[in-house]
Amino acid sequence: MTHSNPGQPSSTGHLKEFTAGARDIIPMMVGAAPFGVIFGTLVASGPLHLWHGQLMSLVVFAGSAQFIALGLIAGHASFAVIWATTLVVNLRHVLYSATLAPHVAHLPSRWRWALGALLTDEVFAVAWEHYRHREPGTVGPHYFFGAGLAMYLNWQIWTVAGLLFGAAFPGLQSLGLDFAMVATFIAIVVPQLVALRYIAAAATAGTLAFFWQAWPYKLGLLGAVFAGVAIGVLLSAPRFGRGARGNHESSRAALRETSQGPHREAPRKTSKETMEASR
Repeated sequence: MTHSNPGQPSSTGHLKEFTAGARDIIPMMVGAAPFGVIFGTLVASGPLHLWHGQLMSLVVFAGSAQFIALGLIAGHASFAVIWATTLVVNLRHVLYSATLAPHVAHLPSRWRWALGALLTDEVFAVAWEHYRHREPGTVGPHYFFGAGLAMYLNWQIWTVAGLLFGAAFPGLQSLGLDFAMVATFIAIVVPQLVALRYIAAAATAGTLAFFWQAWPYKLGLLGAVFAGVAIGVLLSAPRFGRGARGNHESSRAALRETSQGPHREAPRKTSKETMEASR
């Protein structure tokens, strides 16, 4: 009979975490479904073979990059242009990874590679909401893995649906179903706006992305992201946050000590003089 280590979660606990992650990402899966169908439909009506589209979903697993790459391929863009453009679009995943890094740094490299491969916008939102309320290094990979695997399978299923049945619904991409992904991103971003620096960063990035959308190779998007990050970092600096309050409190404490100093010395002086007088 084997005994489990009380300090380690059991396999039942791992399964519960996995199931919880898969359950919590279901709303995001619903939003991604029309996006996957539209992608499959565009592949079916474009220059690629059906298996090319499915292979892209299996290997790339990044909706926005897949749509951009598909448009560039249809426009006969060079490999360098396709690679550079999709790289710029996916650079946001570096920020996601940096945010989650403290919570997965204790995991073996095989887990970190697997979780990194499954990381998307939706998975990040769900995983971060789970991790942010816990101390770094105290949570295993199973919740993250459950959410990522569920989203990965969801994307494959709806890509297949678009590849096989998209041709039966001509003009599907013109029905506005892609707004479901916009709504999903709104659901991802809005709950994170819990402080002024987050609101300022989001407003800066969103405004600049709108005005810079005509820049080639999606460089406007990259510039907007960097500007939003810069604003967030600036507003997180000590002089804008607790550091400023701490300095204010230190000044008040110093003032208090200065004003109380003479009163502390006065009793000692009076007492000494009284003793000398009594002698």
